Amino acid sequence: MPKKIRWGLLSTAWINVAMVGPMHRSNRSELVAVASRTLEKSRAFAVKNNIPKAYGNYEELIEDPEVDVIYNPLPNTLHAEWTIRSVKAGKHVMCEKPMVTTLEELQAVEAAVLKHKVTVFEAVSFLHHPQIYKIRQMIKAGELGDVELISCWDAFCLSPEDLTNIRLNPKLAGGSLWDVGVYPNAFAIALADGNPPEEVWAQQIVGPTQVDLTLIGQMRFANNLVAQISCGMRSPGRRGARIIGTQGMLVVLDHLSGAEWPGYPPKLGCLTFSDVKGNKKNIEIPAVDAYEAEVKTMEECILDGTKPIVSLDLSRSFLKSVLALYKSARTKKVVSLH
Repeated sequence: MPKKIRWGLLSTAWINVAMVGPMHRSNRSELVAVASRTLEKSRAFAVKNNIPKAYGNYEELIEDPEVDVIYNPLPNTLHAEWTIRSVKAGKHVMCEKPMVTTLEELQAVEAAVLKHKVTVFEAVSFLHHPQIYKIRQMIKAGELGDVELISCWDAFCLSPEDLTNIRLNPKLAGGSLWDVGVYPNAFAIALADGNPPEEVWAQQIVGPTQVDLTLIGQMRFANNLVAQISCGMRSPGRRGARIIGTQGMLVVLDHLSGAEWPGYPPKLGCLTFSDVKGNKKNIEIPAVDAYEAEVKTMEECILDGTKPIVSLDLSRSFLKSVLALYKSARTKKVVSLH
């Protein structure tokens, strides 16, 4: 087995700023190539980020025999196509969220992975962070009693004048739920043991480009746990969560548990636990780079034979929930997932 995995970046997307540092710092990874639709753009990115190879199209990157794993941060509607093409070229893939936007695309990814026997997982960074492990540990230990409600929110302000932003393009699966709402959705499902909700209800505010600028949803799970999520692109930035049980409440300062912005140094996290008697305690979470943890997970999958933290089954739960929330918002009806 090789001692290192060799990464290629599929585009010069801005989120790469979060991945370049971890890939360069790791002693089990090597960042060897980047591709863009123009050679000029990829060469400039390669020089700036100390990457040996630059390609002027995506095909050359995925066919490079010296690349083992692809990081795919393309626009949402291109994720499935280029993930599958990479897999067929024998590459492992870490694909940005949402990995796919339809169940048919997910089935195609699953079939390709099964045939070519590679590792593919969705890059939901916070699920690799110690904060989510601590929250699960507290729930499993019964510190909150029976968990009844999870509230989680994620929003930012996108300039109304920025009409060319891909987040506002319906043809590229734009919208607040596909962009930042997938995080509260994944947070709730991860704490519900990876199972999708039984039914959902959602309401949205649609902007001039016909994507959701705001979406608010409620999700009911099989064990009567209810999750309320909200997301938006037209409000002051806000992230956080509350988990409420019969014996206590956990306030999560930042459910993404990372830096203020991708590429910034990670910060200490903080959970605040309150019990039914009014006692409070703060729980400090280590300052871990969640993107670096994703890189390490891929290293362990390829070099050590471990399983992905975000399995394709878990991605299926995420996807089914998002699709149901959108259907509910569109039809103004409660949607059952069964």
